[in-house]
Amino acid sequence: MFGTDLGIDLGTASVLVYAQGRGIVLHEPSVVAIDKNTGRRIAVGEEARMMLGRTPGSIMVIRPMRDGVIADYQTTEIMLKYLLKKAGIKNWPFIKNRVVVCIPSGVTEVEERAVKQAAMKAGAGQVKVIEEPYAAALGAGMDIYGPEGNMVVDIGGGTTDIAVISLGGVVTKKSIRMGGDKLDESIIRFIRREFNLMIGERTAEDIKIKVGCAVQEGKADNTEIDVRGRDLITGLPKTIMVDSKMTYKAMEESLEVIVAGVKDVLERTPPELAADIMNRGIVLTGGGSMVNSLDLRISKETGLIVTLADHPISCVALGTGKVLKNSFK
Repeated sequence: MFGTDLGIDLGTASVLVYAQGRGIVLHEPSVVAIDKNTGRRIAVGEEARMMLGRTPGSIMVIRPMRDGVIADYQTTEIMLKYLLKKAGIKNWPFIKNRVVVCIPSGVTEVEERAVKQAAMKAGAGQVKVIEEPYAAALGAGMDIYGPEGNMVVDIGGGTTDIAVISLGGVVTKKSIRMGGDKLDESIIRFIRREFNLMIGERTAEDIKIKVGCAVQEGKADNTEIDVRGRDLITGLPKTIMVDSKMTYKAMEESLEVIVAGVKDVLERTPPELAADIMNRGIVLTGGGSMVNSLDLRISKETGLIVTLADHPISCVALGTGKVLKNSFK
């Protein structure tokens, strides 16, 4: 077989690659480490993520995707080429790979073109671009081709895409530049403000995963964890204790933006479809949706049933796999 049909979830936090007939073949963080002096690639993916906040002056760790779109074109191209090679995807001289790439629903034409060009430079012969909430709904196993309304909320690293889908098309949508990265930044600001302690991105993400909570009462056990950082007054290392109630306070404003976005889409949904959503509920996908009790928070605010997809992080990539079957006929 010459060439491969691929689906790529080119996310702010991570890249997932789906190969036709093989399933998801790669899941790596969207991070690249480069030598400042020579421009040479040092590491990509998880290896580069481990270097965040730990590099000497000669090494630059870059996250080329910001808010769901390409912020650094050349680095994105380097990252894609390396990751596709690592996934065992070969570049044939005459027959190129056919690729479906996901983008947030609110991108501009220029941003969309940049994604297509990066995929072409990485070895794609044909590129089709689809919206993330559409792919997420497919990957979550929702029946989007029927006349009933389906609502999906895809919370990624850089964006939250909210959409109501019916008859195979997006009826109402909203894309917010708010996601897992902004939640991490909220935690960093809170720790600095409340404890005069500076922590890094990786530490903030660990806090969010281990004790992050979207409701005021916190997690049932309200477990505390040790957080280490640099004291801003003395300049010395310091350890503090953080629990889930603190993370709620830290993330409250950011989470409220997501909830407001969900309400806005519901308000603009045609009545017939709104009635369907009352029965079917809302499905959450994306890594950011895994914050503890976020489904409960949205359910309380909207009065609807809210469920977390079975494999929230993989939904968009799995959805591209389903799109691949019909895209290049």
